This record gives sequence, structure tokens and C-alpha cells, in this order.
Amino acid sequence: MADPDPELERWRLVLGEAADACTGGAGLSGTARSRDAALDWLYQQDGDLDRRDVRRSAGHGPSVLTTLDWLEDIHRLFPRETIERLERDAVERYEIHDVVTDPNVLERIEPNATLLKAVLRTKHLMNPDVLRLARRIVEQVVREIMERMASEVRHAFGGTRARTPSHRPRANDFDFRRTIQANLRHYQPEERRLYVERAYFHGRTRRQLEQWQVILVVDQSGSMVGSVIHSAVTAACLWGLPGVRAHLVAFDTDVVDLTADVDDPVELLMKVQLGGGTDIAGAMAYAAGLVDQPRRTIVALVTDFYEGGDEYRLVRTVKALVEQGTHVLGLAALDEEANPAYDRELAQRLADVGAHVGAMTPGELAGFVADRIAAG
Repeated sequence: MADPDPELERWRLVLGEAADACTGGAGLSGTARSRDAALDWLYQQDGDLDRRDVRRSAGHGPSVLTTLDWLEDIHRLFPRETIERLERDAVERYEIHDVVTDPNVLERIEPNATLLKAVLRTKHLMNPDVLRLARRIVEQVVREIMERMASEVRHAFGGTRARTPSHRPRANDFDFRRTIQANLRHYQPEERRLYVERAYFHGRTRRQLEQWQVILVVDQSGSMVGSVIHSAVTAACLWGLPGVRAHLVAFDTDVVDLTADVDDPVELLMKVQLGGGTDIAGAMAYAAGLVDQPRRTIVALVTDFYEGGDEYRLVRTVKALVEQGTHVLGLAALDEEANPAYDRELAQRLADVGAHVGAMTPGELAGFVADRIAAG
């Protein structure tokens, strides 16, 4: 018997059993059959299949896969990128909670950002023993995020841009004027193009930084879990840097000051309670009460701007902060992808009274803070 055509086999795995008629009834090899079974276990959870009457029957096999069996199979059968996608779909799309609440599963599963979010959403369902295992996921993923962010944040605070040349090229330090002047002889008039033979960059020199307050005010509603994670890590990276006093305030309809745990993002995240309503005005009023030196304070509000409280009070509070000299940031996202989805009308109202509104990655926020501190 001839081996199955690899291209038809791939399409058969993508489309499922319903594609047999379109693939000429091509069979599946042994490994492909195992992959098909693993995909079937997950995606047959889709309720749309019942409504369309296309679900396969359970059959009379010797056993039914458990979540742990399924995890073992996908880690054996698929590449890492596919495994992460399958685990993400299991947790987020089909809400298979035992992925993060079953101790046997938690011992086997590979920590990643998707599972961290799932732990934060479901930790209230866990008994103390399971919670201890779940903490392993939080610790490992947070450590990986901090390793990625710490050098970027610390470099931003390593000094102010100077007019000394640097041999370490960074886009933020690009010396546009000197580069143009040094390469003018390479200008080609007929092409209207300047060829750069050598690029120049500013160096950084250290300077003594005066104390600034950085107050992160973070919406902890369920949709903002990615921003909560990155805000916690950002605050931890800022903590202890010269010239910075960091605060972290989380809110839904209540306000919780988590500054006491800001140096331990794992402990901080384990205390976050996701969900509930949203009272941005109350949170910003609390943050305003923390301000010591208005002109040396940055208040960064991380939210989707869907206000469940008093919008007029919120606008008044932001306006008062700006008028006293405080730098107010309204951040629609604080995730690495920075793909914002937010109430643009309210965001515009805050921008109209002087807030800087947009989307920043953690690294970009650190750069903004460093530039304001460097400017004095």
C-alpha cells in the first residue's frame, strides 16, 4: 500500500473527517492518526458541531482520553508552537479548567503566558495544594518576562542621552543630524536618495536623578489580565531604580493598593482578583491622593476606558492632576503586542484635558518615564 500523500494528509488534519470526500479518501499514517485523535479530542468540544449535526460519535473504544492523556499526546506529537496554540484553545476557547486546576495536569504542563493568565482567572477555584503547584507556573513565566524586560528598563534609566558618540547602535539613540552631515557626499541627485555609509548614535552619560513618583493604576477586570501581568512586572522592574518610587494600584469597583508587594510580582499577581465592575474615577481619585510632588509624578492609568463609575468625576480628576503639573498617561494596552481595544470617546475626553493617551509596551513606558525624569 502506498504511503499517504503528505500534502493531502496535512489538509485532512486541518479539515477533519468531513474532508475525506475531498481528499480522495486518503488514509492517515500512524503518527497522523494519533495527531488527528488529539485534535479531535479538543475541537469536538465545539458546541457548533452539535448544532450542525457533524459531531463524530464517541464509539466503543477501550477508554476515553483524559486531559492528562491529551497533554501527554500533544507534547509527543506536535512542535512547540502548535502545543502552545492547542493549550491556549483548551483554556481560553473551551474553558477546560482542569488544565490548570488538576494537580496531575499542573505537574506535567509546560508553563507559558496563556497558562499564567488561566491561573490568574481560575485560582479562586483551587484548593491550597493545587494553588501551590499553580504558583510554579506564575513564578516561571514571570521570571521569563522579567528577564526580557529588565535589561530594557534598566538601560532606559542608565543615563540621559548625551552628545558623545556611541558604538552601541539603538534606534532611540540615533543621531539624525550628524548622520546626515557625515553622509552628504553620498547623495545621488538623479535618484534623490542619500546613501548612508556610516550611522551615528548618541551615547548616554549617567547623572544623579532626583526622586520621581511613578504610580501605575491598573484595571483588573477580566479582559485586562494581560495588562495586569505586564504592569506588575513593569512596577517590579522600576522598583529600586535610582530616582524612582513606584506604586501599583489595582481596581475594579474597589481600589487595592499593592505597593507593599511591588518588589515581588509573583506574590502581587497571586493577590489580584480579576473580574467585577469598573470604577476608574475612584481609582484615579485614590492615585491623586498619593501624589507628593505633582511636577515630579507620573500617573499611568492602564484600562480599556469603559467606565462603570462617574465619567464626569474622572475627567475632573484627570484635569486637576494635569493642571497641577502631574504627567498623566492613559494607556489602552500595556501588553507586548499593544493591540488596544478601548472606549475611544472617553479616552478622547481625557486627552482633551491634557492626558497623554495611547498604547505602550512595557519597554516604551519605561522609556517615557526615563525621558521625563532625565528632562527634570
